[in-house]
Amino acid sequence: MAITSANQLELLQTAEAVAREKMIDPELVVEAMEESLARAAKSRYGAEMDIRVSIDRKTGKATFTRVRTVVEDEELENYQAELTVEQAKQYMENPAVGDELRDEVPPVEMGRIAAQSAKQVILQKVREAERDRQYDEFKDRAGTIINGVVKREEYGNVIVDIGRGEGILRRNEKIGRESYRPNDRIRCYIKDVRREARGPQIFLSRTDPQFMAELFKMEVPEIYDGIIEIKAVARDPGSRAKIAVISYDGSIDPVGACVGMRGSRVQAVVNELQGEKIDIIPWNEDQPTFLVNALQPAEVSKVVLDEEAERIEVVVPDEQLSLAIGRRGQNVRLASQLTGLDIDIMTDAEESKRRQAEFAERTNLFMDKLDLDEFFAQLLVSEGFTSLEEVAYVEMDELLVIDGVDESTAEELQARARDVLEEANRAALEAARALGVEDSLVDFEGLTPQMIEALAKDSVLTLEDFATCADWELAGGWTSVDGERVKDDGVLEPFDVSLEEAQNLVMTARIELGWVDPADLVTEEAEEDLEDGAEDDGEASTEEAEA
Repeated sequence: MAITSANQLELLQTAEAVAREKMIDPELVVEAMEESLARAAKSRYGAEMDIRVSIDRKTGKATFTRVRTVVEDEELENYQAELTVEQAKQYMENPAVGDELRDEVPPVEMGRIAAQSAKQVILQKVREAERDRQYDEFKDRAGTIINGVVKREEYGNVIVDIGRGEGILRRNEKIGRESYRPNDRIRCYIKDVRREARGPQIFLSRTDPQFMAELFKMEVPEIYDGIIEIKAVARDPGSRAKIAVISYDGSIDPVGACVGMRGSRVQAVVNELQGEKIDIIPWNEDQPTFLVNALQPAEVSKVVLDEEAERIEVVVPDEQLSLAIGRRGQNVRLASQLTGLDIDIMTDAEESKRRQAEFAERTNLFMDKLDLDEFFAQLLVSEGFTSLEEVAYVEMDELLVIDGVDESTAEELQARARDVLEEANRAALEAARALGVEDSLVDFEGLTPQMIEALAKDSVLTLEDFATCADWELAGGWTSVDGERVKDDGVLEPFDVSLEEAQNLVMTARIELGWVDPADLVTEEAEEDLEDGAEDDGEASTEEAEA
């Protein structure tokens, strides 16, 4: 089949029809036609030739051109598509490397095989353009809600028609035991859009926490306008959920706005989520207060927060324990997800029992070490003394306020406490030296004899060994393993050494050993201060500009 004037315009008409049907740029279809014609020409004139085809966008006329590129003599490999500078002089004046020599060649006669090959090239290019269009359309819609129509179900996964593409709602992304039939309307959250070889894959979800947040944004105008913000969401899909909200307008109640008149707004979300119960909670910057809100409807008696470990202890009345934990631990689990804290729940009775155990332990410590009777030891504990160090080195006035303690009694108490501590220090140093501790570590300021003994048991025997320790190895810390927080015990953790204190001790050791120049530290701190100052100035300038 030759490309004659009779069918030249058909090329453009075909390109426009295909582009209109697939909703892609007609230029892409024409370029695919040019490539397919160029392949057909190469099969006719030789695969080594560089044949290029150009289709006139107005007349549809296809022009076939043979291109030869000027190269260096030693780089000449393809004699059909390349030529040297000397050879090029026969065809052009002052040729240079990189110049192209173009010669028009006659159009090709396209046989059945060539025409079929050209058709495949065009179809492939059209498919690629269609996939790119779909990806570009949906990639920016990730994180939003979309309405679709169920096309079919495959092995529990639902294929959804979402307009110019298809999305997949996996079995584990459906709420409970949801089932759909073809042509059912469905509302989903676009969780992810990926570009893959078989085309863009659009993954949908109805269990993602952000699906509920987006539903509230649709139902509550104040959230859409930014007056109310959703700070956190936790879901047990199909069963129960908690959502934390805050209002930036003092006249608007965030919880009331989300509930709506007679519960109309929240009910619309509940209906979409198959009856999932939703607790709407006011968000608070103070974590203990926020947690008390998050554990609703249970009442909380006391909260103890460990910020470093990101754990929190909650004490509830005995009769509130089951309500606080919830069915199968649901309430406390959702509260933990909402706050990002590990939560330990105990009753008033359990907390009282623990306090009594601590009281008895400290009483026995003072009775054994200071040779006191039970009444006097209990008196010390009641006044807040928890260790021998506090008794030994506290100001005298703090002991004199205790009933029945005069100056001579206070001096005797402190003398006994200091004797016990000195003996314990001596014993700890002897044990450490027996393990091989060197004087460089013993003489290092900031470590107690008990700390040195603990380090020796962990094979840290010299100042060099200590300087190579990581701060978390000394102070302990937390790491995530398979999504769960795991505790790393530190060598000096029993002595309440914080991560910052551990960093300072290790850095001091490195300076003493000459591994670190203090001047470098000063320079780094100065640079950080300058950066912080620049950021502050930038923020101030922005605020002034906004004002």
